[in-house]
Amino acid sequence: MFQAGDIREWRGHDVVDVEGRRIGRLESIYVDTATDAPSFATVTVGLPTRHRLVFVPLAGATVGPGYLKVTYAKHLVKDAPSIDVDGVLPAEDEKAVFAHYDLAHRPGAQGERRLARR
Repeated sequence: MFQAGDIREWRGHDVVDVEGRRIGRLESIYVDTATDAPSFATVTVGLPTRHRLVFVPLAGATVGPGYLKVTYAKHLVKDAPSIDVDGVLPAEDEKAVFAHYDLAHRPGAQGERRLARR
């Protein structure tokens, strides 16, 4: 697995799916607040006049020359919950991001957010 500091250097590079199909451009990294490990990425998708950021898990992702390869299909990622390119993920929407990928959402003991942008 890559380190959080390393993956931030990949901002702007292509994100490709498990089959190598381009999904979009890497925008930012969200870390797990319990471990500070990279957990999700946001990917810029859409038409030039209607960009949005979709979330994709980083578990199992690999880096190659100029790209980040995720373990999910392009259509699943493009249908993921999204935010505006200048938006933030509201705390109440975190659960939907995890549910889209059939991942368990476990907020902190005091109900703290699970994801933080880095």
